[in-house]
Order: sequence, then C-alpha cells, then structure tokens
Amino acid sequence: MSGLYFDQFKIGDVFAHATTRTVTEADNLLATVLSMNPQPLHLDFEFAARTEFKKPLVNSMFTMALVIGLSVPETTLGTTIGNLGMKEVNFPKPVFAGDTIRVETTVVSKRVSKSRPNAGIVEFQHHGINQRGEIVCSCLRSAFMKREPEVACRAA
Repeated sequence: MSGLYFDQFKIGDVFAHATTRTVTEADNLLATVLSMNPQPLHLDFEFAARTEFKKPLVNSMFTMALVIGLSVPETTLGTTIGNLGMKEVNFPKPVFAGDTIRVETTVVSKRVSKSRPNAGIVEFQHHGINQRGEIVCSCLRSAFMKREPEVACRAA
C-alpha cells in the first residue's frame, strides 16, 4: 500500500504524479465500445476527418478515468473506502491518440466524517496535462478515506 491516510493529507499539498501515460487508439476504442457510446467522433476516422479536429478525439470519460487513475499510487492506493463524487469536470483541450498525459493533484479540503469518525473526506483537484503543457482535464474528486489505524482506534 502506498496511499496516504486521511490524517496524512494537508490542505494545499500538491502531488506531481510520477507515472505518465501515452494514450493509444486501442484505449480510445475499448473505452468507447465498452461504454456503448456510438459517437462517430471517437470511432470513425472518415467522419472525424471532416471535423475541425481532422482526427478522432479520445473519449472524455476515458480521459477522466485515466487522470484519476494516475493519481492513485501516491495518494489513495489502499486507503480509499470509496469515491463519493466528481464535480467541476472540465475538458478544456482535446486528447488524441499519441498524447502523453501527466497528472498533478492538489488537496483542496478535508474533514472527518460525521457518521464514521474512523474515516474522513478529502477533496482532490486533479489536472491532466498533455505533453504540450495544456490542461486536458480537470476534476474535483471527493474521496472517503481511511484514517490512520491508531487515530481510527481512538476515534471509535
């Protein structure tokens, strides 16, 4: 387990995640067909060639999942109870097959759970950034987090 417990996060902490990922056509195709999304802009090269982008766009739901997933090893691996929600999700620039995505995460807020004092809620701001330094995805994620074992025992 490499994730941090609720108590180890400080508001304002910034994580520049080590793992980056180059998106492939297979990623886009798989994400699109598994979600049953028939949008030709993701699947049809001929259709996409007639758009302003001239090539298929990567499915934005895959992009968001990738951005959140790349943040997990340094933040929430093994210490998350569950995601509570994502909000303020934005895709200011398109992602194309061949783009390499890196992620930066900032801890925006945190509070001890009112119903479960052995857990807390941490709000993370994730930014997915392409190889040109452009933000391609931003997302505010609320995660239900375990507290450190000794703190959780005292809280129970």
